[in-house]
Amino acid sequence: MAGSTLASPSADPVSGPAQTSAATSPGRETWKRFRRHKLAMASSFVLGTLILGVVVGPWLWPVPINEIDFTAQLQTPSWKHPFGTDDLGQDLLARMIYGGRISLAVGLAAMVVATFFGILIGAIAGMSRGAVDNFLMWVTDLFLSLPQLPLLLLVIYFFREQLKAVFGVEGGVFILIVIVIGGLKWMPVARLVRAQFMSLREKEFVEAARAHGATKFRQMVHHILPNAIGPVIVAATIEVSSAIIAESTLSFLGLGFPPDIPTWGRLLFDAKDHLDSAPHWALFPGAAIFLTVLSINFIGDGLRDALDPRRVI
Repeated sequence: MAGSTLASPSADPVSGPAQTSAATSPGRETWKRFRRHKLAMASSFVLGTLILGVVVGPWLWPVPINEIDFTAQLQTPSWKHPFGTDDLGQDLLARMIYGGRISLAVGLAAMVVATFFGILIGAIAGMSRGAVDNFLMWVTDLFLSLPQLPLLLLVIYFFREQLKAVFGVEGGVFILIVIVIGGLKWMPVARLVRAQFMSLREKEFVEAARAHGATKFRQMVHHILPNAIGPVIVAATIEVSSAIIAESTLSFLGLGFPPDIPTWGRLLFDAKDHLDSAPHWALFPGAAIFLTVLSINFIGDGLRDALDPRRVI
């Protein structure tokens, strides 16, 4: 066109919004969107503080969890005992730190189990057609219809002693609780992954990979799963909070870890008969469970918004 000037190879690079947009990676864009979610950022700080506290706490507060002092029974919070003491004079801060490591470890491990089986079953169902898909969804619906808490209690009642004999008291109960909770929490992940796979398997980039001779396994692992991982991450965060609540419920009912292992749920169970005389005994483990679950849920909301490019924050 008249009056136009051809671009020179030696011309200065384009600057401004176009360059900035092109240079922004998906990871940085996701982090930028996540930072805009104030509740998610505050929850990340709270959860990070709790995790840091239970990890480094034994070095900062080296008080034995089973040290009995009958002269300090049911003391309120003080400089010597920041969280107070229980009916045996045991320091609640030390027991909170120890129990927090177990409760958080159970939540994370159960999430890994639930996410693994959910992705596996959902991916197979999403890539299959006909009988395989129908059977896997029938199994998923069957597990969804089961009453989870009675089933948890039944499985733990029948298999707890056998696993204790093989892996020890603490290890056996930990493995059993993780397997049982994870084995009953994979269904929402499986349904989500199946829906994502059924949507993505008809996209153009998957059709191109199929035309180039990619096997179904390669299509699943290299093309579809990376594009479906966002909603799975959000669902996995929800499974952590659900697993923590399930473990605390079992411990509160006296069917979780043994009485000498002070998980947060067990501390609530021990404190239930002293709510009038020592409310602090139940307040601190209850607040820890509440803050952990609430923080994880808000982080899940932030991840959902950050990983969804269509959502405007």
